[in-house]
Amino acid sequence: MTRPRLQVVFAMAPDALRRIFPDPRRARIAEIADVRGVVTEFESDAARTALAEADVLITGWGSPFIDLDVLRAAPRLTAILHSGGTIKPYVSDAVLARVDVSTAAAANAVPVAEYTAAMIVLANKKILPIAARYRRLQEEFDVEGAFGGIGNFDKRIGIVGASKIGRIVIELLRAYDLEVVVHDPFLSASDAADLGVQAVELDELLATSDVVSVHAPSLEETRNLIDARRIGLMPHGTTLVNTARGELVDQSALTERVVAGELCAILDVTTPWILERDHPLYRHENVILTPHIAGSVGTELHRLADVVAAELGRLAAGAPLAHPIAVDRMAITA
Repeated sequence: MTRPRLQVVFAMAPDALRRIFPDPRRARIAEIADVRGVVTEFESDAARTALAEADVLITGWGSPFIDLDVLRAAPRLTAILHSGGTIKPYVSDAVLARVDVSTAAAANAVPVAEYTAAMIVLANKKILPIAARYRRLQEEFDVEGAFGGIGNFDKRIGIVGASKIGRIVIELLRAYDLEVVVHDPFLSASDAADLGVQAVELDELLATSDVVSVHAPSLEETRNLIDARRIGLMPHGTTLVNTARGELVDQSALTERVVAGELCAILDVTTPWILERDHPLYRHENVILTPHIAGSVGTELHRLADVVAAELGRLAAGAPLAHPIAVDRMAITA
């Protein structure tokens, strides 16, 4: 018996739709299902008509919030496929309890991990201060004499947070002769062994690592997780890489040690999101600042579209989602 074709509605900001689903990716979605339209809100008559026909919503950055009122307007809706990471800003708990939801968080973790692994390797080669000195001198100089301990062989890398991204970083670093240690309060010794790493306390990690990379979630209890005292534990020459959230690190304490020439920093996130123009981190030779580009950008966004298309194909075939949001539906609806 032939399954009826799924009816799909895109619900996201136009810019996100254009960047994540360029024409070839939109065409792939149309091969699998009928696209009933694109909406940026759920209040208009046109949006309500589209919702009434939708079996699946494809959401992304800038998606309007989906609550029970929206769900009532979409009686056929069985799944939401999110082309971004976290679903929390876009879907209420009540909807999560009633509709299958998938996200592309695992795919979005890949470029962050790639950026991180690359920066770790560059950090151990002392690229930042060496490039700055070479630019200044414009002549040959004694690199090893000026930068003792340069190189990646036998260095210790500290991963703060065994998240999706942290675990991919660990996997990517297997290609190098590095020792990797991890701090995560929810990582057991056996889980650490399965990852091929050693679980350590955060203070030990900070005090003994050549590079520290932050991958913990941003929660009230993790704010300033790496505070002034802990930044003080980091040995001279250590590099801190942060692709998670700026509020996890005491930025003032970090800046003080960077400006003193004691630490290097590779920061894709800061607090505030964009630093004031005269902030010393912009101009210090021991710092790389990037404007939150570690996550999916450019062609990497198309990986998110491919994940959504694959999930839609599973739904069309009656197969389970590969990347479902795990929820306790009884707890939510109780």
